[in-house]
Amino acid sequence: MFLTNLAVSAGVVVVLLGLVFAISVRRDRHDLIDVVWGLGFAVVAAVSLALADQPNVLIAVLTMIWGGRLAVYIGIRNHGKPEDPRYVTIRQRAKGNPNLHLAKKVYLTQGLILLFVSLPVQVAQYIPAPPVWLVVLGALVWLIGFVFETVGDWQLSRFKADPANKGKLMTTGLWRYTRHPNYFGDAAVWTGLYLLACGTWAGAATILSPILMIWLLVNGSGKPLTEKHMRKTRPEYAEYADRTSGFFPLPPKRA
Repeated sequence: MFLTNLAVSAGVVVVLLGLVFAISVRRDRHDLIDVVWGLGFAVVAAVSLALADQPNVLIAVLTMIWGGRLAVYIGIRNHGKPEDPRYVTIRQRAKGNPNLHLAKKVYLTQGLILLFVSLPVQVAQYIPAPPVWLVVLGALVWLIGFVFETVGDWQLSRFKADPANKGKLMTTGLWRYTRHPNYFGDAAVWTGLYLLACGTWAGAATILSPILMIWLLVNGSGKPLTEKHMRKTRPEYAEYADRTSGFFPLPPKRA
């Protein structure tokens, strides 16, 4: 049953990303894939719950809440703005068909990562629920991550919406304790979801899924690219980085 779930989830992801790719080619811009990143996890969670042998409603609902919020936030954030320069650069440097090159480099990669990272959510539907103390711990870790991500994004949106802050660096609120409250929040969310899947050894065996997500946030396409851009565009970022934790929330260092 789990293998059937995995096959159906893969098929749904292929259809979803294929539809997004077709729309993006027609629009001649590909940042819609950023919106579908969170939505894809929500869809996989919904599919897994519908096919479940031993339904784990909690892990599915928490995944859908996280993915839905992320999709809406990114959609609102990107509305009315130029296309993400990352995708423009990839197409400009492509040899041959630039859209097909982007499909292999971005769409295929994100689809595979989505399916792998969501393994705890899928496996959890076919195994007994973990003990109550682990359910409470997992839900608490998820809640901490969700609050950090949601509040951090809200604070940053308010800061950027104020014309007086144009050209300034966000260093208050949660951003005073970590340079990346949204990435820390993502890491905590997926750690919590993993704990909710640890009802048996099969769930515990999906440990590489949250590890991959955290690695991508800390060393992959998350933190490094963001900081590289900020150091180029904000001269004061170096001083901010010296006193502020790079990931895990900590009290700021004294100047």
